[in-house]
Amino acid sequence: MDPVLEVVDATKEFGGVRALDGVSFALRPGEVHALVGENGAGKSTLIKVLTGVHRPDSGQLRHRGEPVVFTRPAQAQQAGISTIYQEVNLIPLMSVAGNLFLGREPRNRWGLVDRARMNEMAERVLAGYGIREDVRRPLGTLAVGAQQMVALARAVATDAHVVIMDEPTSSLEPREVETLFGVIEELHRRDIAIVYVSHRMDELYRICDRVTVLRDGKHVHTGPLAELPRIELVSMMLGREVGDIRAHGTTGFGEDHHAGREPVLRAEHLASGQRLRDVSLTVRPGEVVGLAGLLGSGRSETARAIVGALPLDSGTVLLGGKSLPRGDVAAAVRSGVALLAEDRKAEGIVPNLSVRENIVLAALPRLSRFGVVSRARQDRVVETFMRRLRIKASSPDQKVAELSGGNQQKVLLARWLCTEPKVLLLDEPTRGIDVGAKAEVQALVDELAKEGLAVLLISSEMEELVDGADRLVVLKDGAVVDELVGEQVTEGNVLAAIASGGERR
Repeated sequence: MDPVLEVVDATKEFGGVRALDGVSFALRPGEVHALVGENGAGKSTLIKVLTGVHRPDSGQLRHRGEPVVFTRPAQAQQAGISTIYQEVNLIPLMSVAGNLFLGREPRNRWGLVDRARMNEMAERVLAGYGIREDVRRPLGTLAVGAQQMVALARAVATDAHVVIMDEPTSSLEPREVETLFGVIEELHRRDIAIVYVSHRMDELYRICDRVTVLRDGKHVHTGPLAELPRIELVSMMLGREVGDIRAHGTTGFGEDHHAGREPVLRAEHLASGQRLRDVSLTVRPGEVVGLAGLLGSGRSETARAIVGALPLDSGTVLLGGKSLPRGDVAAAVRSGVALLAEDRKAEGIVPNLSVRENIVLAALPRLSRFGVVSRARQDRVVETFMRRLRIKASSPDQKVAELSGGNQQKVLLARWLCTEPKVLLLDEPTRGIDVGAKAEVQALVDELAKEGLAVLLISSEMEELVDGADRLVVLKDGAVVDELVGEQVTEGNVLAAIASGGERR
């Protein structure tokens, strides 16, 4: 069967970094094709090439067998290629019906929008998706899951023959997920092709016919999903040999050298929508506990929930035996919880401020007396941490934006360390920094743990977790599926737990 949409040997660079490196991808009519890979694999770039957001630097895009060049997304939409993004990209202040028929509004004989007929048609269409809301309401007043279903209904209603779904279930409740799968089955019967991007393997194996795996911008595998064991799919995504996984897997129980100590941090049955379903963990003084799992497993969400930045439906966070108030980041920080967020540019450094100002930002309340901040106390703190963390800057007054990525990461570490935390949550602390800086940050983490600090380490790099953690908690789909201690902490056991859902022994 000839592909309906195809990319041949596509390459795309951004600032000298290859996001796609000779990638080929073919989508057949009527199939549900899974597109998988970890962060930085190239999935988003490939989707943007398919939909006209980006033009490849080299290679060819073919639509129904003919070479085509999409210079903007509207051209791809006109060609019958619709995309449903993880973040709803409709108009919140416009009515539900208006969003559903945007650009295709029914009109009366005078050429005016027939709102009564549009509302009636919208109600009928959305009923098929399990949505029974007042279609005259602004879209933004609906729950996120309902908005996602409106986006799906709009994409399908545009006479598309290709629908690209980017993490479509991330905001949906279980009932809505079942409705979505019913819609996908109907699209399949109508010979509409679907590109399905998801990190949830249960979903992939339930609804997808074929799978394409990307890693580091390269094409790794394409083939029938039913013929690919889960452990092989995980190994392809992470770049580990299946033989190594099975050989390195251990049986029996390892030794927990910190078992005698009372936990400083205890998280119990944390749940938040579909992002976290049931996460419990402990961290003891001087212990580095790693959070392992694929993209979307709930690693970052767990850290954000602990510090109060993610609203919880249920669950408790205790620090030193005392419960932390839900949703109160300031209270968590005052109590001794510090979070080094994954995105240091968006949630970390303040680029226009100096190194000094960035370091003392979180500690200003401690450095002030009667509302007056002592410059001398600031200087002592900044000098101490710049020396201890070996931050390379011309002076404390240099703009932090002028530093290397590794030194910016050290500045953020210094910011939280000068608050004298009891627990340090590190979310991808070495992402985007060079090898030398990475080794320095990892050595600092070890040093802090030896001094008695409790550390929760999140990393997409398996080697970093295995080498740096005393104990590993493995997450999958927002729940804990395994816990590895001592000699159990191997890449093989982590990957086996992810693939099997914790049925390691």
